[in-house]
Amino acid sequence: MKHTYKIEGMTCSGCEEKVRTALLQIENITAVEVSKDTHSATIDMINPISLEDLQIPLAPKYKIKANPDSQSKEETKSWFETYKPILLIFFYISIVTTIMAFQNMTTNQMNINEIGMKWMNHFMGGFFLAFSFFKLLNLKGFAESYQTYDIIAKRFPIWAYFYAYLELALGLSFLANIHPLITNSVTFVVMSISIIGVLQAVRNKRKIQCACLGTIFNLPMSTITIIEDALMILMSGIMIVLLV
Repeated sequence: MKHTYKIEGMTCSGCEEKVRTALLQIENITAVEVSKDTHSATIDMINPISLEDLQIPLAPKYKIKANPDSQSKEETKSWFETYKPILLIFFYISIVTTIMAFQNMTTNQMNINEIGMKWMNHFMGGFFLAFSFFKLLNLKGFAESYQTYDIIAKRFPIWAYFYAYLELALGLSFLANIHPLITNSVTFVVMSISIIGVLQAVRNKRKIQCACLGTIFNLPMSTITIIEDALMILMSGIMIVLLV
C-alpha cells in the first residue's frame, strides 16, 4: 500500500536523502520517494504504520504529517464502501443464525430464552470463525497490525499470534456448545481487554488499520470496531447471566 505524507524541515537535497534513509529503516517500508520541493514523502508499506512510528527516526529535525490532499481523497469514499466487507459478514451471519433459530423453534418446541441463547451461540460462533479465517490468511500481517494498538500485544507480541487461534477455538466452542459458561467467560474477558486498545486508538484519532479482518481489507479504526467488540461483550455477558 502507498501513502503520501507532508514533511516539514527539509531545505536541501541532503535533507531528502536523510529523510528517505531514515524512513527506510522502519520495518514494513519497502520504498520511499521524497521531494523537498513539494515537502512530501510517498511511502510504500506492507502493513499500516502509525504517524507516531514514522516520526521516531525523523525526530527532532523533521516532522511528518498526514497529507490533506490524500486524506480528502479517502473521505470521498462513502461510509458503506469503506465498511462493506464487515457489514456483509455481519449480514450473512445474522441471516444464517436467524434461519437456524427459526428451525429450532419449529422443530424442538423451545421457549424464547432457549431460542435467544441458541441464536447468540450460533452468531458468536459464526463471528469468531469468520474473523479468525481472515486473520489466519496472513497471520504475520495481522499480528504486526494488531500490535500497533492492542494493550497486551504491544508488550507481548506472541499474544497477537495466539489471539487469532483463540478466536478459532472460541468459534468452534460456541457452535459445538462446549462448556458454554467457560467459553462465554473467556470471550467476555478477552473482548473486554481488546476493546481498551480500540477505545484508546479511536479517542486519540489515530489513523491506523483495524486488524479485525486481518490485512485482507483496509478497514480504518473507528467506532465500528468499538461496536463490534462491545457486541461480543454484551452477548457473552447476557449468556453468563442466563447460564449461572
